[in-house]
Amino acid sequence: MAAPKKTMRALQYDKYGGGAEGLKHVEVPVPSPKKGEVLLKLEAASINPIDWKIQKGMVRPFLPRKFPFIPLGDMSGEVVELGSGVTNLKPGDKVISISFPNGGGLAEYAVAPASLTVARPPEMSAAEGASLPTAASTALQQLKAAGVSSFDGSGGSNGPKNVLVTAASGGVGHYAVQLAKLAGLHVTATCGARNLGLVRGLGADEVVDYKTPEGASLQSPSGRKYDAVMHCATGTPWSVFAPVLAGEATVVDVTPGIAAAAKSFLQKVTFAKQRLVPLILMPRKEEMEWLADMTRQGKLKTVVDSRYPLSRAQEAWAKSIGGHATGKIVVEMGGEDEE
Repeated sequence: MAAPKKTMRALQYDKYGGGAEGLKHVEVPVPSPKKGEVLLKLEAASINPIDWKIQKGMVRPFLPRKFPFIPLGDMSGEVVELGSGVTNLKPGDKVISISFPNGGGLAEYAVAPASLTVARPPEMSAAEGASLPTAASTALQQLKAAGVSSFDGSGGSNGPKNVLVTAASGGVGHYAVQLAKLAGLHVTATCGARNLGLVRGLGADEVVDYKTPEGASLQSPSGRKYDAVMHCATGTPWSVFAPVLAGEATVVDVTPGIAAAAKSFLQKVTFAKQRLVPLILMPRKEEMEWLADMTRQGKLKTVVDSRYPLSRAQEAWAKSIGGHATGKIVVEMGGEDEE
């Protein structure tokens, strides 16, 4: 196993704002793993909307913790060095990991917490591995928050039966459709016209173009009311959800704003039967291992929208900000001499 280089190529930004132009190519020292961390030689990393939202300053002053900042927390690569106290991994292991909010993934090497680093099955490509941690974990926690307790096709006795997935061709949505089908649920999905076939292929029972009147009002073509909504789009007011929900229903929102948080609080204190639940991902190692195993078994597919070399990472960043990716956008680190 070759020792890591002293310096590495990376992209970082040194202030809020700037979009893709704000990302600068730099040569910086390879980081060292601290206690409980591993150093990875990266093969791929994926972009999530939270990455550029942090750059925009949407969670200032909390993140980033300091400038300059190398973004991306979803990564896939090979363990090259262990920090103290790490016993469950060894150099040479192929892994996937999530390093949030510390980031570091838009580089040739990155440190990651060993507690959120799991084995990457040989059947899983580096791009698939880097796509999985945040988006698939979010989809899984969405369904659990809506009351789904089993993913063996039984549908669960007490959980939801009819679910809606919005933005179903996006990073989180395309996993949510598949996981809902693994749970044995009836899935209605909304997406853009060009992705209707793709989402149907992922298992959705009914697919609606979100730009049609039916899609805009979130109506099921078969007239079903939803027991749960996996809301992966942005900017939908409660007034749109209310008419299509069953008597007791949960809308789990992965992009909650101030209004959603206020609505959720009001419903909680009034004991409303229809609930909006804002979801903030709490990454869990055992869930990542389960998702990796589902992928290994061929039960969970990753749709990769596009792949970019590290030298063109700004294009990947701009594409994510554009908001119309089908599945996941991946940056691949390539060989040592990739330009």
